[in-house]
Amino acid sequence: MKVKKALTAGLITAGMIFLSNTEVIGQTASFGYFKYKGKDARFDKKIDPKNQYLNPVIAGFYPDPSICRKGDTYYLVNSSFSFYPGVPIFKSKDLVNWTQIGHVLDRPSQLNLTNQGISQGIFAPAIEYNPHNDTFYMITTSAYGIGNFFVKSKDPEKGWSDPIQLPDIDGIDPSFFFDEDGKGYIVHNAAPNGTPDWNQQRAIRLYEFDVKTDKITGKFKEILRGGTHIERKPIWIEGPHIYKINGYYYLMCAEGGTDTDHSEVVLRSKSPWGPFEEAKANPILTQRDLPDNRPERVTCAGHADLIQTPKGDWWAVFLASRPYEDNLINTGRETYLLPVVWKKGFPEILPKGKVIPTVVNKAGLSTTKYPLTGNFVYNEEFNSNKLDNSWIYVRTPKEQFYTLENGKLNIKPLPVNIEERKSPSAIFRRQQHLSFEMETQLEFSPASEKDFAGITFFQNEAYQLVAGKTIANGVPSLILNRIEKDKVTLASVALSSQESNLPISLKVIGKGRYYDFLYSTDGKTWKTLYANADAANLSTRRSGGFIGACIGLYATSAAK
Repeated sequence: MKVKKALTAGLITAGMIFLSNTEVIGQTASFGYFKYKGKDARFDKKIDPKNQYLNPVIAGFYPDPSICRKGDTYYLVNSSFSFYPGVPIFKSKDLVNWTQIGHVLDRPSQLNLTNQGISQGIFAPAIEYNPHNDTFYMITTSAYGIGNFFVKSKDPEKGWSDPIQLPDIDGIDPSFFFDEDGKGYIVHNAAPNGTPDWNQQRAIRLYEFDVKTDKITGKFKEILRGGTHIERKPIWIEGPHIYKINGYYYLMCAEGGTDTDHSEVVLRSKSPWGPFEEAKANPILTQRDLPDNRPERVTCAGHADLIQTPKGDWWAVFLASRPYEDNLINTGRETYLLPVVWKKGFPEILPKGKVIPTVVNKAGLSTTKYPLTGNFVYNEEFNSNKLDNSWIYVRTPKEQFYTLENGKLNIKPLPVNIEERKSPSAIFRRQQHLSFEMETQLEFSPASEKDFAGITFFQNEAYQLVAGKTIANGVPSLILNRIEKDKVTLASVALSSQESNLPISLKVIGKGRYYDFLYSTDGKTWKTLYANADAANLSTRRSGGFIGACIGLYATSAAK
C-alpha cells in the first residue's frame, strides 16, 4: 500500500474509533484534567542545559531504543508490546531533547493486539534510513501475532505503510543494514542451528534483502553462535545491529538476558557474512559487576544502537533501569545516551567498572517545551481535539469509548473490566519517575456496583492499584483496590449525598515503593483515602514481563 493512501485510511479509522463527536450513549465518566509532576532526587541537580544532559534521556517505559539519522535529524523508536498505537517514534536535532511525533503502527490494519498478553505484542523495533532510495524502514517482531515484518515511509511524520511480512524469518529482533553498494541485509536472533550446546543459547543469522522487491533472497547464514567468550556459555545473544565503519563490518549485540546480567558486546569482520573477531574489551557496556549499594544505581544496561553525528562523533542509545530498592523497578526499562569512544578498532560505550552517570556533558544542546526527563511537569487540560501522542491504550480498541469536549475527557464505560485480557475503556500515560505526584478530577454518577470510574496504576491485568468511584454497600463510595493476583480492598469511604454530587479530585503521591492516595471535593482540602499503599506489585520483579507501570484514566460498567 502506498504510504499516503495508508495514512489517509488510518486517519479515517482513528477518527471513527476515537474522535467522533457523536453523542456518547450511557453512563459517562468525565475527567477535567490530568496533572503529573516528577520529584526524583537524582534529577534534583543544577545543570547547564546547553552543555549537559540527564540520563535517562527518555524516562519511563521506553525500552529497546533504536536510532537512525537523515541529514541533521535523528529518529528513535521503542518497543510497545501490547499497547496501542504501537512503536512510539521521536525526533531530535541533538540526541538529547526528543519530541514524540507519533507512533509507527497507528492503524488497526497495522497492528492487531487482540488477546495478546501485556508483554507480548511488539518486540524490539529497529529503525533504519536507506539513503540509496531515500526510505525509512522499521522492522520488528509481533512475537505472538504475525511474526517478523517491516513497514516503510518516505517521511516518518506522515505515516507508514501496512506491514510487509517476512514469514521465512523466525526468532526475534530483526534489524536492517544497508551497505555502501546499496545491498540490503536483515540480521536477527534465532535458535542455533541443530541442537543447542547449552541452555538458553541463541544465535545470530543474516539474510540478504532485495530492496526492489521487499523480499529476502537466498538462505540465511548463522554468523554468530552463542555469543562472545563461548567458554562461559553466554545466554541470549540478541538485539543485533550491523554497521560499516572504516572498512569493517561491526556486529553489535545484547547478551546475558534483559535482567541485571544484561550487557552489550561487539565483533567485527571484513564481510557482513563473517567470520567475526571479538573485541577484547567485551562487554562494552554493562552494570552487572558493580556493587548494589552504589548511589543513583542503574541496572540492566544493554540493547544498544550506535549513531554517528554529522560532525563524525559516535553515540549510543541503550536501555537501562532505575530500581528504588533491591531490584524493584516500577518505571520499567528506559532510554539512555552515552558517548562512544573508539579503542583498538572497536567502540566502547562505558569502561568496565564505571557507573552510568546521571549528568553527562554534551555541547551545543537545545531545549524542548515538553521535556521527557528530569523533574518535568505535564498538565493536560483536554482542550485539544485529540490527545497528546504520549497517551496509549491497552491492545487495539474495538470501538469508540471517549470524546474530547469542552475541556473534558468523556469516557463511556465499556462492559470490559481492567482485570480482563481485553481492551478496556481506559487511556494511559507512563509513570516516568520513582517519586511523583499525579492528580485528576472526576465527574461520575455510578448506578450500581458494576459501575466504576477512576485511575489505575497498571502493570498488567493481575498487578494493579485501582482507585475511584463506585457503589459499595448501596451508597456512592471511593475505593482503592490492590491487585497482586488476588485483589484486596485497601480502602472504602462512603460519600455523603452532597459529596457524591460534586466532582471528585483524586491525587496520588508516589514515594518509591509506597503511594499515598488522596481525594478532595473542592480541589483544595485533601483527605487521605489510603497512605503508604505498597506498590511493589507494579514492579516486573513481582509481575514478570517487560513493561513499566502506566497510569490510566479508566471507566467500566463491569466492575468486579
